[in-house]
Amino acid sequence: MQQLSFKNRIASLYIITTALLIAVVFFVIYFSVSFSVYSHVNDDIQSESAKHLTEIAVSDTNFHLIHKEEWMEREHNTIDVNPVFVQFIDENKQLVEKSPNLKRSNLQFNSQIPFSQLFDYKLEGKSIRQIQLPIYQEQKIVGYLMVAMSLENSYMVLNDLLEVLLIAYPSILAILFIIARLIAGRSIKPINSIITTSNAITKDNLKSRIPLPKTKDELYVLSKTINNLLNRLETAIEREKQFTSDASHELRTPLTVIKGTLEVLVRKPRTTVEYEEKINFCVTEVDRLNHLVDQLLLLARYENENQSLKIESVHLNRVLEDAIARQLVLIESKGIQIIPSFEGDIYFDTDLHLFSIIIDNLISNALKYSKENSKTEIQLKKRDNQIECIVSDSGIGIPKADLEKVFQPFFRSKAIHHPEIKGIGIGLSIVQRLCSLLSIVVKITSEEGIGTKVILTMSNKDLSNS
Repeated sequence: MQQLSFKNRIASLYIITTALLIAVVFFVIYFSVSFSVYSHVNDDIQSESAKHLTEIAVSDTNFHLIHKEEWMEREHNTIDVNPVFVQFIDENKQLVEKSPNLKRSNLQFNSQIPFSQLFDYKLEGKSIRQIQLPIYQEQKIVGYLMVAMSLENSYMVLNDLLEVLLIAYPSILAILFIIARLIAGRSIKPINSIITTSNAITKDNLKSRIPLPKTKDELYVLSKTINNLLNRLETAIEREKQFTSDASHELRTPLTVIKGTLEVLVRKPRTTVEYEEKINFCVTEVDRLNHLVDQLLLLARYENENQSLKIESVHLNRVLEDAIARQLVLIESKGIQIIPSFEGDIYFDTDLHLFSIIIDNLISNALKYSKENSKTEIQLKKRDNQIECIVSDSGIGIPKADLEKVFQPFFRSKAIHHPEIKGIGIGLSIVQRLCSLLSIVVKITSEEGIGTKVILTMSNKDLSNS
């Protein structure tokens, strides 16, 4: 079975609900009119009965009409649209008098029906409703009054109404379905825009956006959400392209240098010293290449925020001291004075391995960009329910315009002006990603020509100070 379109499904559901509602309304209308029509008939019969009981006189064991001639000349001598039939019989059920409109017919007395109760039957093939009342003479029944009224007119009214309702019901539903389909089509017009825009989006075209509806309804929210998703997707793909391009460039550079050096070596015989010099140079480039690959793998590894963490109580003082010890060669070669400032022994619940990587990158950057014979300060502070780890150098600093870019992979501020400073510009990207995983706030302030300060802010529910 073919699936209905979304527009037709909306219209169909609307029609089903409307059909049930209209059916209930038509049912109520029909039975309300039926009750009203039959109530009028009953009231008319009761009224005629009461009136005719006042027009007879009872004497001894007989009764008679007070004004028989006048009674005969009244409305009962014609067949009205809804005629009233009147008949008098004695106690032996013998006819005494009847209205002229009965002609040769007689009303039937039903001894099984209680007095004053209305009942229906056929008179010469026509439906009538009748009541029969006793005529008393001192507690003795001397005769009966029978009053009946035709139901043909009532049946005709109700049948006509039923036919109108049965014809109107499908007609109304058909018209409503067409209207509902048109309204549904206009209502879901933004969905067509979503489909068109989605079909236009490819890996080479991420600029298309869904036009936002004027009415801020659910479709407006859906369109806006999809546009936001496309914005994030475009940003992520652009970053991936940039990352791939930069990574390829950074990987190609040491490989090109190594290849060029080796090609120079094989052009002609060299002295042992020359071979050693070129080989050591190639080894240095290979080390640089290995470091770059390690950094790229590290960044890719922790790009997934679901990376499992091993949380434990970490002695931050020890982590900082170990990181400084691993940089002793660079510290001594540049004559940098390290100034540690720890406010007692401070512990923090975190992942030791990841936190060590953060600290190693920050201290390495501080030393790399510091001037010779300068000072680098490493502070560890406790403030209320927070811990601050601050790494400050006296290096070349970062221009204000570049501060927002320092966390981008492969970005290096003024790298051309400082070719002596080796690096690949990925360290702070790793720091930012790992800080995000460990719920650590990282902030960088810098002043060009004076130095840079990196502040790590950590929160612990219970901080211990031994």
